[in-house]
Amino acid sequence: MRIVFVGAVESSKIALEALIKAGRPPALVITLPPEAAGRHSDFVDLGNLALAAGSAVHHSTDINAPETLEAVTAVAPDLTLVIGWSQVCRRPFREIARVGTAGFHPAALPRLRGRGVIPWTILRGEEKTGSTLFWLDDGVDSGPILLQRQFPVDPDETARSLYTKHTENLAQMIVEAAAQVEAGNAARAEQNQAEASYCAKRTAEDGLIDWRQSAASILRLIRAVGAPYPGAFTFYNGQKIRIDAAVPVENSSRFIGLTGQIQAITERGFIVLCGDAECIEATSWKWASERRPPIHGKLGGTAA
Repeated sequence: MRIVFVGAVESSKIALEALIKAGRPPALVITLPPEAAGRHSDFVDLGNLALAAGSAVHHSTDINAPETLEAVTAVAPDLTLVIGWSQVCRRPFREIARVGTAGFHPAALPRLRGRGVIPWTILRGEEKTGSTLFWLDDGVDSGPILLQRQFPVDPDETARSLYTKHTENLAQMIVEAAAQVEAGNAARAEQNQAEASYCAKRTAEDGLIDWRQSAASILRLIRAVGAPYPGAFTFYNGQKIRIDAAVPVENSSRFIGLTGQIQAITERGFIVLCGDAECIEATSWKWASERRPPIHGKLGGTAA
């Protein structure tokens, strides 16, 4: 069976490695050129991996461009897999493969269609999610389901831990799906459109911490937008501080101060007062200085 594989991020690499390990190297891998790496915070160059497996490589910044369609047509694929690609695949591209074109979505479709799904899953406090392979159609994440695995979301889930769970599922599901397509028994279960929900795009700027929010909300933001995404951040005297990990502080009432003010320096980091009079302790952070920000310093605002 001839497969075309499309992708350019960390999950793409994991899926491609799984196919190669299973003895199903794609005939063609379409990926972004290295100079377009800035499109994704988790960009991965698939070129060398693909070439080492004997796959042809086509670099593209437009999946629907005529030259991309020509490259795919020349391979005469049975199946196209789109894993980690931010552009909508239009009908001319999707219909080249004999059986069809399938994509991956890190949610239990039809819920949470759209962008920024892993952060939104945590921010919304979802208790259950799923990994879904589905057939691409004219809509966004709306095509028939090929495979889906549902699982619980842990209360302390981080973007990284949730991303890892999805990619572990993906590595197994993509091999299973290829086998089903080859056997001619791949599912096409229609989604219940009435149950669909939609996630809006998120940008790096959305990681700005509003210290007026509750401690629980701020902790959730830090967990939701951390690696492999740009992270939650604040400012001190115009200098950006990225906070990668934080924990709640017991007996926060002993700290009396201003919202967003550093109340204490600790062995692991520093304690900040939040909008609900509860505190969090930043335990992992990065900024230009080698020192912690000073006690009673005020965090927040922007670089301006």
